[in-house]
Amino acid sequence: MIKLAERVKNLKPSATLTVDAKANVLKESGVEVINLSAGEPDFDTPDYIKEAAKKALDNGMTKYVAIPGLLSLRKAICERLKIDYGFNYTPEEILVTTGAKQAIFNFLLAVLNKGDEVLILSPYWVSYPAMVEIAEGIPKIIPS
Repeated sequence: MIKLAERVKNLKPSATLTVDAKANVLKESGVEVINLSAGEPDFDTPDYIKEAAKKALDNGMTKYVAIPGLLSLRKAICERLKIDYGFNYTPEEILVTTGAKQAIFNFLLAVLNKGDEVLILSPYWVSYPAMVEIAEGIPKIIPS
């Protein structure tokens, strides 16, 4: 049997996913539920996004890309940041991730050493302390 690392053994169940699972059980039993737990929208993906995804698949965009993300996407992000906010970035300064939490987690893994303290302003997303702990840091919650 595979032996789990101590950092994994000490993880607590996600409060968000626990509430989400309970809401889904209620929904499946016919109870009308407004589920605000997991941040899932209550509407379908817009058609223009579905069509863009289908077009990308049809055009063979199914391969691995550079670690920081597609160059064309990073260039587009630079343009959008310049137009919307007046920021001037180069594609080399942009890192595309699967989401903000993944970006934060990657950052924590890259910079924390065992025992480093990380200040987390409250209120915060429920998973932030666990992310710090997995990276062997010590979360310090700061009330706001």
